[in-house]
Amino acid sequence: MLPLVILRACFILITSGLGIVLIHSEFMAPSEFGPFLTLAGILALAIVVIIIDLVCRKKSLHIISAVYFGLIVGFFLSYMVNIGLTPFYSVIAPKSFERLQNISHLILTVFMCYISISLLLQTQNDFRFIIPYVEFSKELKGLRPYVLDATVVIDGRILDIAQTHIIESPLIIPQFVISDLKRMAESQDKIDRLRGQRGLDILNQLRACPDIELRLDNNDLPDFRDQTEEMKLVLLAKKHGAKLATNDFNLNKIARLNDVSVLSINELANALKPVFVAGEQIDIQIIKAGEEASQGVGYLPDGAMVVVDGGKPHIGKRVQITVTSVLQTSAGRMIFGKYINSENKS
Repeated sequence: MLPLVILRACFILITSGLGIVLIHSEFMAPSEFGPFLTLAGILALAIVVIIIDLVCRKKSLHIISAVYFGLIVGFFLSYMVNIGLTPFYSVIAPKSFERLQNISHLILTVFMCYISISLLLQTQNDFRFIIPYVEFSKELKGLRPYVLDATVVIDGRILDIAQTHIIESPLIIPQFVISDLKRMAESQDKIDRLRGQRGLDILNQLRACPDIELRLDNNDLPDFRDQTEEMKLVLLAKKHGAKLATNDFNLNKIARLNDVSVLSINELANALKPVFVAGEQIDIQIIKAGEEASQGVGYLPDGAMVVVDGGKPHIGKRVQITVTSVLQTSAGRMIFGKYINSENKS
């Protein structure tokens, strides 16, 4: 990024200037190689800092924020405590008052900064500043993200839905869900192994798609302790202010009981199925014979079964039928129709 390149170039120039100032200051003892070594040392230190910055590309906002605000709080507390202890210094050591005060201030600063940073790191998910320390997380603008569970990843339709640009929100995948998929992919059971491998493949495709923002959440919240995976997903969705995407019926109920919005891929698929009414004519290919003597059975692209009265003689053919009724069952929809004789077609 160009701004970072400019920043690093300015950093080198500024440190060079500091080195020159230090060389001409009264603190430098006269020496033949002193100025050269001083400037080289400062530039080397600046380069080391830039190299560390380049190597550590994935920086955690949690840690950076905790260190930043911990240092501010630590310096402020040490300054205030040192002011409060100043009268005692003049009593304890009147002759070395300034030296004792400086040493005490240095010790207090080190201890206060450490305690403040440690406290913020340990309580970053519970302790919040309103401004600017907002939940140690990236500010979410616009649409709410979706937290994915293992069932919706293994199902795979979330990839097709996301590629249509209907879902513009970020997708969040918890680390413990990835661990479950890895465990399944290494299972001795063939079905579990295939399901785990499919889930990992779907995640790789989601991550490779440039129009989909997939985030990995590896935070181990304090509330996760002794919780089931279902509750972990619910708590994570609450933390991010997100919706939960799942195909698990029980998880759907648990999430709704905890006031977490749910996107069920199965419910979405059912809502998108075409609606047929009695008397409507549709084309269907007869695949096999039905239970009754004259019945044939076909399937719509969405998997709905179509039972055709008079369709048995036309197995393997595509025919036109008239819808007589539609039955919604727990397993899906069943559509009943009647074969239209070519002589009776209008």
